[in-house]
Amino acid sequence: MNVPDDLKYAESHEWIRVDGDTATVGITDHAQAELTDIVFVEPPKVGAVAGAKATIAVVESVKAASDIYSPVSGEVIESNSALDADPALLNTDPFGDGWIYKIRLSDPAELDALKSPAEYREQIS
Repeated sequence: MNVPDDLKYAESHEWIRVDGDTATVGITDHAQAELTDIVFVEPPKVGAVAGAKATIAVVESVKAASDIYSPVSGEVIESNSALDADPALLNTDPFGDGWIYKIRLSDPAELDALKSPAEYREQIS
C-alpha cells in the first residue's frame, strides 16, 4: 500500500497534508482499497465547522457507505467539486486529485495526535 512520507494519518484512515494554517484531507490508499469501487461522495459544505474525529463526509462504494472523519478541528474552506462528476478519483488518485476537502486549522496542536507514515504503515500491516 502506498503511504506517502509527507502526510500525517488518522487511525480512521484519513490523510492530511498541512500547508500553513490550512490542510487538505482525503482517504488513504488502504481505505479506498477496502471500500473498492467508490460511486458517490458527499463532501462537507464550505463553511462547515468540524471537530477532530467528527463525521465530516460520506463515501459510498459498491460494498458500503462509510463515514469520513475530520482528523483536525476547523472550518471547511473548499470541497473537491471534481468528485461530483468522478467519485472514482478516490480510487485512482487518493493522494492527489482524489482529495475530499480543505480545512482551516483551529488548533494546530491536534496534528501532534496524528500518526506518522511509519506508525500508519504499522497500523495497516
